[in-house]
Amino acid sequence: MTPTLSRRLLAEALGTGLLVATVVGSGIMAERLAGGNQAIALLGNTIPTGAILVVLITIFGPVSGAHFNPAVSLVLAARDSFPWPETGPYIAAQCLGGIAGTALAHLMFDLTPLMIGTTARSGVSQWLAEAVATFALVLTILGGLRFAPQSIAWLVGLVITAAYWFTASTSFANPAVTLARGLTTTFAGIAINHVPAFIAAQLVGAAVGALVASALFGAPMPQKMGER
Repeated sequence: MTPTLSRRLLAEALGTGLLVATVVGSGIMAERLAGGNQAIALLGNTIPTGAILVVLITIFGPVSGAHFNPAVSLVLAARDSFPWPETGPYIAAQCLGGIAGTALAHLMFDLTPLMIGTTARSGVSQWLAEAVATFALVLTILGGLRFAPQSIAWLVGLVITAAYWFTASTSFANPAVTLARGLTTTFAGIAINHVPAFIAAQLVGAAVGALVASALFGAPMPQKMGER
């Protein structure tokens, strides 16, 4: 039986919040322990992010589909795999959950709950990187749902882990997470005025990913992320 919308929204908010808390919190911890070595700091940020995605998709997938990402919700709705009327509430829950995740990470490290991001992340190369990262994520999700739904949690965790390192932007690939990271001045942050361009690039990458997936994989399958 499909869980109620309120339960699914709670799962989306909680899942996105825990994801962002992991991204921001591990970034703070990694930077503090890396002694100025940016490669080590990035590695310390990458591994927890990929790991928590596997966990969150596994436990919340059967409840809400484990989107945790407005781009994913929009793509699934556009492919008639998710109801359009629920897309707005899902996106709102994801964004609010992500912001709460930033605040939670800050509080755990004795910082002000929310701070306007100042880390410059702009320019054509950064936007291209975000489009590529989101393209790879959407292609992975749709291909996984089509051919290996039992492995989707691992597929998503692994593609984001890889994209941290092969993209110039370190792979935000998620509008809700990008907004939440615009409210921190720590290692994982982004200048708040650079957020809109990142989100635009992500949506373009998601759309192209959906088109390529349709050409490669055919008609969408009914499974949700995390279903067995």
